[in-house]
Amino acid sequence: MGARRCWAAVANSFRANRGAWSLNQAVGKLRDMDAEPAFTPEVQALLESYVYLYIDPRDGSVFYIGKGQGNRCFSHLDEQSESEKVRRIREIRDSGGQPRIEILRFALSDDEAALVEAAAIDLFGLERLTNRVRGEGSRGFGRTSLADIQLFNAPEVEFAHPAVLITLNRMYRSDMSELELYEATRAAWVIGNKRERARIALALFQGVVREVYYIERWLPAGTLTYVTRSTDGWDAAKRWEFEGRPATDLRSRYKGKSVRRLLGGKSQNPIRYSFE
Repeated sequence: MGARRCWAAVANSFRANRGAWSLNQAVGKLRDMDAEPAFTPEVQALLESYVYLYIDPRDGSVFYIGKGQGNRCFSHLDEQSESEKVRRIREIRDSGGQPRIEILRFALSDDEAALVEAAAIDLFGLERLTNRVRGEGSRGFGRTSLADIQLFNAPEVEFAHPAVLITLNRMYRSDMSELELYEATRAAWVIGNKRERARIALALFQGVVREVYYIERWLPAGTLTYVTRSTDGWDAAKRWEFEGRPATDLRSRYKGKSVRRLLGGKSQNPIRYSFE
């Protein structure tokens, strides 16, 4: 079967089913012909925006979730980097196999694909995946516990200490350990000299304080050791991290309180201050 006929069969399958669909059979046929895996324009038109999975054939585990259009799902196969995702693909190939690629959902708008991607990442758990972040669609309304939902009615903070406010919407999970939350909060930020005036750092999600830390010092990002997150790609020349400790004596004043009034509109900057 030629590559064109192979992908014509793929197109017929797409027409019949808009849900989860495996690319393995078709990709395997193309691999046998030494052809690079690629969708025909007809298939790309049928796919529109889609969400895809990378699966380790050795144990059947999903190790990466992504979204895209066209031939995006194949792009990681030839990616040259030292990311955890690329290392996993290399390990699979070194063992004599190939990562399995499946389409989770397709014929979506880009916004719909972002939501599906984020929901899938939340469901599988970022700690089980090689994804670095939770996905674009998780911003502001990802997986959230009922206890966190109740905090939408949180009372407003009354500041008594100069604070830097750090928004973690894309990194935050309601089931984070204390160490995960601390390591997510302390790095790696593009932040100016104004940081030196802050005595405490507030970790925020949905405009509510999730933890408060005393800041002991600021250092170039990646100076300190991290246990729960990767420091790959951090630019120490532009980003900073702080060393600190939980401000247990200040939790009753700040933790669980709202700073939405101070944050105001939908600013994309994750760093704000309680002072001018």
